[in-house]
Amino acid sequence: MSRILIVDDNEEILAIMKLILDDFGYNVTTLANGNLIFDVIKDYKPDLILLDIMLGDMDGRDLCLQLKQNSMTKDIPVILISASHQVFDHLPLNIGAPDDFLAKPFDIAELLDMVGIHLATH
Repeated sequence: MSRILIVDDNEEILAIMKLILDDFGYNVTTLANGNLIFDVIKDYKPDLILLDIMLGDMDGRDLCLQLKQNSMTKDIPVILISASHQVFDHLPLNIGAPDDFLAKPFDIAELLDMVGIHLATH
C-alpha cells in the first residue's frame, strides 16, 4: 500500500484529501505545518508528498527545495498545491522543482490521476 504524506495548514483540506485518498486504498498521514516534516518522513517513509505552498509558518516552495536537496528525500515525488494559480510561474525549473502542481479547488479525479501517475513512476 502506497504511503502519502499531506502537508497543509487548512484542517478541512487535510481531512478531505485524507478521506478521498483513504477511500482509494492509500495509507495517508497528515501534517498541519512543515516544522516536523523531516521527522515524519524519517518515520513514515512516504512514497509521495502533497505539499501546500501557503503554509502559515513557511513557504511550501522553500520546503520543497529543502526536500529535493536532501539526499534522504530527494527522490520522493512532491506535488505542490495552491489556491493561487500564479505561484506556479515562480517555481524553480531544475533543482528543487516540484514534480507536479495541483490547483485548489481541485477535481477529485485530477487528484487521483496525479497521485496515481507519480506513484507509478516512483
